[in-house]
Amino acid sequence: MISRPKHIEDTKGLLGQLPTIDAPVPDFLYLATDNARCKGAEIYVKEGDRVLMGQKIGLRRAAFFEQPIHATCSGIYLGKEKHYHRSGKLVDFLKIQNDHLDEWDPSLKERSDEEIAKLSKEDIIEILKECASVGLGGSSFPTYIKMQGKQPIHTILINGIECEPYISADHRLMLEDPESIIGGIRILQQAFSCKDARICVKSKYSDLRQVYGAFLKRPEAEGISLCPVGNFYPQGWEIAMIKSATGIEVPSGHLPGEFGIANFNVSTVSGIYQAVKYNRSVVERLVSVTGDGIAYPSNFRVRVGTPLEYLLQACGGFVKEEVPKVLILGGPMMGASIPSSDCIVTKTVTSCIVLNAEEVKEEPCIRCGSCVLSCPTGLEPQQIMLAVKANDKDRIKALNPLRCIECGLCTYVCTSKIRVTDFVRRAKILAKL
Repeated sequence: MISRPKHIEDTKGLLGQLPTIDAPVPDFLYLATDNARCKGAEIYVKEGDRVLMGQKIGLRRAAFFEQPIHATCSGIYLGKEKHYHRSGKLVDFLKIQNDHLDEWDPSLKERSDEEIAKLSKEDIIEILKECASVGLGGSSFPTYIKMQGKQPIHTILINGIECEPYISADHRLMLEDPESIIGGIRILQQAFSCKDARICVKSKYSDLRQVYGAFLKRPEAEGISLCPVGNFYPQGWEIAMIKSATGIEVPSGHLPGEFGIANFNVSTVSGIYQAVKYNRSVVERLVSVTGDGIAYPSNFRVRVGTPLEYLLQACGGFVKEEVPKVLILGGPMMGASIPSSDCIVTKTVTSCIVLNAEEVKEEPCIRCGSCVLSCPTGLEPQQIMLAVKANDKDRIKALNPLRCIECGLCTYVCTSKIRVTDFVRRAKILAKL
């Protein structure tokens, strides 16, 4: 069985020091009609139509919301092609031949600071809905729905922790574009009528403390502070972050809003600023490409819709071509393994990790308890695994696998090299039946 390497070498420190490269925009861009939350879409253009950057060219439909599809370049719509999505599924993508003019839809108007100051929470929510703002840390949950809660918010937390090994896209964004992050936070403060906003980062990042120490002294940053938290994994999990930043413990099954907390990923906040200030959806994002299987690990600013193979070539291609590769979109712990490099960079792709695969022999469970001790939600992964093997649905439900956040620690620490997390994922499906 081919698996990831036994030991994950954290190259994040080195990669985090590399400045972001503007990746050239390819001749063809691709936009997914389906994603993790939306199955199918209505397309507003026909083959041969010219589209403009930022133009609404389709509408994805989910069970309880709709999500516009916006062109990320100007050019000619050529129809649909199938490629792999970040979820690992083969789905339809809209293919656009890029004319490299980047001609924006003229209906998208910039708002002045005075106009923004007059916006109500409802106005901001509608803008984010129309701009298809979603969680860019990987969740892809619509931002406008997250903001519709009626509970009063006393603290806004911005998640810049990026706690997984290897990836550093959020770190580079915070260093290189603090203006958009501060601008997005100010919009959230206005929407929630909340002065207390805290940017949560790992305490070891002295470079972020230096940059934001200066920025947060400005008058426009009133009420915004830098909040150093732990350097451990999974500190970026919202429950762990909230506890570290505020001392509030959000019980399983409850939402942060019930406790007066609103939390957003740092890239999401930058996207909020772009939506409200310029009326634009996210058309580019920062992506880390790294791992021991790639020649030159790099941070890129990438146009949404770029083929992954384009970035892999920009990094010099694979090393040790004869060795099979493991391709992961997202972090090595919670990311999704994809079966092919024929994948497209969507707005929620934070990174691609290329690893040289190693043969790993799975051995019988020795009941060492490592998975139990490492579980941040207090589950018993080994017992869940046994219940799944026995197809004991009553036992599975009693063990409450739905609390699992799929952090991957139970697999990572397993001395027998068992893919424990996969069993817990199966248990979550069985528990819903």
